[in-house]
Amino acid sequence: DGDYVFVAGTTGYDYSTMTIARDVVAQAEQCFQNIQHALASAGSSLNDIVRVRYLFVAADDFARCAPVLRRYPGDVRPAATVQLTQLLDEKMLLEIEVTARVSGR
Repeated sequence: DGDYVFVAGTTGYDYSTMTIARDVVAQAEQCFQNIQHALASAGSSLNDIVRVRYLFVAADDFARCAPVLRRYPGDVRPAATVQLTQLLDEKMLLEIEVTARVSGR
């Protein structure tokens, strides 16, 4: 029962269109879609997340994204940390990292 998956450096980049939205809320939604895809490929899901770290460029963006952040990762609230940082690309307004249990192992 000690199998975990670590998803780091997830941004709001939409790989299907090779674009990134200018809006932080849209980026938050896309981050979780990217995380969901990564977790599924590792045998995990959003419901298996036990830790999440939100890295925002602007402090005010956390409040704007709160409705999205409450919707994910599911009913159980994982341990969470919010940090302010500077990201490598100025179009990136946030980054999300998660740790999740691997289901069914």
